This record gives sequence, C-alpha cells and structure tokens, in this order.
Amino acid sequence: MPETALPTSGLDPEIAARLRRDAAGLVAAVVQQHDTHEVLMVGWMDDEALHRTLTTGRVTFWSRSRQEYWRKGDTSGHVQWVKAVSLDCDGDALLVQVDQVGAACHTGARTCFEAGGPLPAVVGTRA
Repeated sequence: MPETALPTSGLDPEIAARLRRDAAGLVAAVVQQHDTHEVLMVGWMDDEALHRTLTTGRVTFWSRSRQEYWRKGDTSGHVQWVKAVSLDCDGDALLVQVDQVGAACHTGARTCFEAGGPLPAVVGTRA
C-alpha cells in the first residue's frame, strides 16, 4: 500500500521556519555526487521528506505524480546515501550531496541531465 502524505512532520521547527515552499508545500532538491560534484537529478521534498532525509541517511522525496513518499533505491537498488544537506540563501532549494549507488535517473542513465542531453546554447565569455 502506498504511503501518503502525513499531516505532521518531525522536521526541526527551526529548519522548517527557514524553508520557502511552493504552493504545494514543496522545495526543490538538487542531488549532487559528493566527491565529483556531478549533478545527478532534481526531486521535490516537503517537510516530512526532508526530515526523513536528515534523520535516516537515505534520500526521501515526495512524488508529485503519485502523491506519495519514495526513498531512492528501494525498488531499483540505486540508493542515495546522504553525505550533506544545504539550504540555499532564499530557503527555496536544497543541495543534497550523496554517494550514489548505480544510476540516478529512472532511465538507467547515471544522471537525469545526461539522459536529457545538452540544449543548443550560445556560449558566453567573460569580458
């Protein structure tokens, strides 16, 4: 049975007060490999998902499509072990540094950005 949103969270109130959530109560979570700094994926967290991430050593997200919590790697085996979590200056994004086991992307690619491919862009230069 899928686990649905919980009415309350165990998140530290001081941390919760620093978050700037979207209309759905979510904050973007950028996931990065801790040693190479490779950006692996972006997921979404509510207070409870962040609480679980901070207290279990594994990354938990809120699935916007399924409306349930999911812990990365529970079905795929591609676990994300938490190494550090940082909040940006505006409080609306998290940087979650992990030790990624296997692919981060649901397509089987190492990163979700590898799977999407580069877009054509004019390369800027510093004056």
